Amino acid sequence: MKNFLKILLIAITFQISYAQNNIIPKPVNFNLTKDHFEINRGVVFDIRTKDKEVINYTNHFENLLKEKGIQISPKTKKNNAGSIIITLLEAINDELGTEGYLLDIKKDKILLSANKASGIFNGLQSLRQLFPSEFEKNEQTLTSLTLNGCEIKDYPRFNWRGLHLDVSRHFFTVDEVKAFIDKMSQYKFNVFHWHLTDDEGWRIEIKSLPKLTEVGAWRVERYGDFGKERPYPKPGEKATYGGFYTQEEIKDVVQYALNRNITIVPEIDMPGHSMAALAAYPELSTKQESKFVNPGSKFSEWYGNGTFKMLIENTLNPADEQVYEFVDKVFTEVAQLFPGDFIHMGGDECYKGFWEEDEKVQLFMKENNLSNSEELQSYFVKRVEKIIQSKGKKLIGWDEILEGGLAEDATVMSWRGMKGGIEAAKLGHHVVMTPTTYSYLDYTQGDHSVENVIYNDLSLETCYSFEPVPENTDPKYILGGQGNVWTEKIPTMPFAFYMTYPRAFALSETLWSPKELKNWNDFIPRVEEHFTRFDNAHLNISKAVLDPIINVYIKDDQLLCELKNSIPDTEIFYTINNTYPVKFGLKYNEPFVIPEGNLSLRTQTFRNGMPIGRALKIHRSELVKRSGK
Repeated sequence: MKNFLKILLIAITFQISYAQNNIIPKPVNFNLTKDHFEINRGVVFDIRTKDKEVINYTNHFENLLKEKGIQISPKTKKNNAGSIIITLLEAINDELGTEGYLLDIKKDKILLSANKASGIFNGLQSLRQLFPSEFEKNEQTLTSLTLNGCEIKDYPRFNWRGLHLDVSRHFFTVDEVKAFIDKMSQYKFNVFHWHLTDDEGWRIEIKSLPKLTEVGAWRVERYGDFGKERPYPKPGEKATYGGFYTQEEIKDVVQYALNRNITIVPEIDMPGHSMAALAAYPELSTKQESKFVNPGSKFSEWYGNGTFKMLIENTLNPADEQVYEFVDKVFTEVAQLFPGDFIHMGGDECYKGFWEEDEKVQLFMKENNLSNSEELQSYFVKRVEKIIQSKGKKLIGWDEILEGGLAEDATVMSWRGMKGGIEAAKLGHHVVMTPTTYSYLDYTQGDHSVENVIYNDLSLETCYSFEPVPENTDPKYILGGQGNVWTEKIPTMPFAFYMTYPRAFALSETLWSPKELKNWNDFIPRVEEHFTRFDNAHLNISKAVLDPIINVYIKDDQLLCELKNSIPDTEIFYTINNTYPVKFGLKYNEPFVIPEGNLSLRTQTFRNGMPIGRALKIHRSELVKRSGK
């Protein structure tokens, strides 16, 4: 009897854990009940509001079910049995805000209610995640779905929950951008930061400035890593790589995002990162020399302390009035395309050396009482802010816009750590926290032996430890946070998914769930559940978190190796004698010596005797380098 009760308790605990833990981000409150509800062809949507957005969101969800073979009638019926009832609350629930929801799954009905339509959308995403993972398979016909009964009260911690995508370094089609937006919406992100222009390509049609896309959207084709490996264009070489979005395509993507509770923030990067624009209109630079759209070639020298020198001018001339006429034309059309509150002006990594060498710029500075180049950039930012405000929008920029004095109403996106965001908040400005140390999703996420190596590392666990509100900072100024996907090493959308997820899960939970509910050991089983969901949907996702973490160091003139893994219930096996597979090697228990010789470390993570991580192989010579010897 005792054994039976023990088994029953384990089964119940597993059921509760599964029902709770498959939702990302974690809900504020979740209670499992004994009820079960079956979604089948006999169930109807009972939409008890005339709100157009609610109807739109519900119709999208109904179509999703139809794609899987479950035909649900949208017609209202008075009998609640077998209904999915959608309502907007008559009395506002202040706790839920605009994006929160109440979801109650009973034996004869599902009740979903919220203050606003966006809450209904978010509730539907949680409902989808309560479906079994097989629901995400692309080719199948379901007849029904059985759900555990539960009661959920949920609402976000932050209003700005963003993901960024750079489409300049590599161009992505409209359908690919939509796929990126669609997936982020399922995890309750609500801001898509669209990085539309940079040195490597101008991606948005501006009808009053046609050369921006005729010239600026195209570059010569090059392969391999960005930097010195990519040669400059040859004389007469035709620019064939690139593309841009027409204004009609932009409108289509904007509406697609709105249908998924996502606002798009367009970024037009200036005064630096403007080489593609200057290729089209070189007269907007100080030297006014012919330019090319950078194909990923090395055109700057970085000195390791945050300072750098541009080898080719990529900066607009802030002393030239025609530059502001150009900016006004650009933002006039951009503002008409994007209904959101913000336009991002970039403002980062602006090299000022060409300004300092130009006599006209120096004279302009004297005439305007600007004592240094930082104040000149601040002058530019303030002029741009007035232009953006004249279009009915708000300016947001990277934290360099603080240098020389911050524009009056600017919002700061803090990327060089948290320092810029803290400074802006103390000045009474709103901030979006997106520090490289936690939210740069192009950074390497696993062992260098099996991953692209770029700038720095960012593991899933480190990403999950992100706290957007620094100590001694008033939280009312922190709008939220964002993950950034820069695409120098991301040429395809499947790889963009690989780099974005599962680290976007960590950011989603950080930005939505209460701080006190965050728990790594609770989070990681849910991540593993969503690995299955991505696999079923044939979507790329990184499973680097399953791999062993290798740390090598020198002690007593010996090379020692420490192995660990960040997820529970795993074992690590290894060999150091050039034998394989490693499951027939040694089980890791404590740091061990790697002897001298022509040999490699092989290691892999296992659970219940089955491999779950990749088999890593690293030669001893590489391990010595990692030790710093």
